[in-house]
Amino acid sequence: MVDFLKFLINYILHIDVKLADLVCDYHTWIYLILFIVIFCETGLVITPFLPGDSLLFAAGSIAALGSQKCPDVGISIIALILIFLGAAILGDNTNYFIGRFLGNKVYEKNYKYIRRDYLDKTHKFYEKHGGKTLVIVRFMPIFRTFAPFVAGIGTMRYAMFISYCLIGNFLWVFTFSLGGYYFAHNSFVQHNFSIVILGIILVSFIPPFITFVKHWLEARKSRKEPEL
Repeated sequence: MVDFLKFLINYILHIDVKLADLVCDYHTWIYLILFIVIFCETGLVITPFLPGDSLLFAAGSIAALGSQKCPDVGISIIALILIFLGAAILGDNTNYFIGRFLGNKVYEKNYKYIRRDYLDKTHKFYEKHGGKTLVIVRFMPIFRTFAPFVAGIGTMRYAMFISYCLIGNFLWVFTFSLGGYYFAHNSFVQHNFSIVILGIILVSFIPPFITFVKHWLEARKSRKEPEL
């Protein structure tokens, strides 16, 4: 497990190099690979660890700069946006209907590959923010994987779900893909890509960290209040 985490962290921090190599090796098949990764990261509750924000940003930068290893092979930013949107929307819908199929049985049983703590935290997020959760958590790794799943369990009306789903996915895909595309020519980004990726990851974890601290402080306060 430790070795896998080391491999995953190293891969994500150097995702620009790894992705550029994949573009050279697989050419147009890279679109299918990217579709599968984003679909799994979004649509399967057992793979929340896959790269999301960093992958979109890196793909956008490669679409702008190409690959030094194979300058004749490139990827289109328009095609990327369409691929990412399709994968994210299909993933969200898959997750939603899996959650609807399983229903409250998820809370009654302990499924080996479904993290109960993530489910509980995402459920609390829904209680506070309602349907807007689907938009907010789209920018929060791990939680965006569980949000559509919990929405299905909670029997959120599909019309409401798909509305927030589309808004969240459009904002997410355009922000990171175009962000990578337009900042790719920045000298700081070019020479410190790993730092930029690390910054994106850290910033994306700020909202869940703040939520965790708030819940911890509220729980601590409630324990200290004297009983009447």
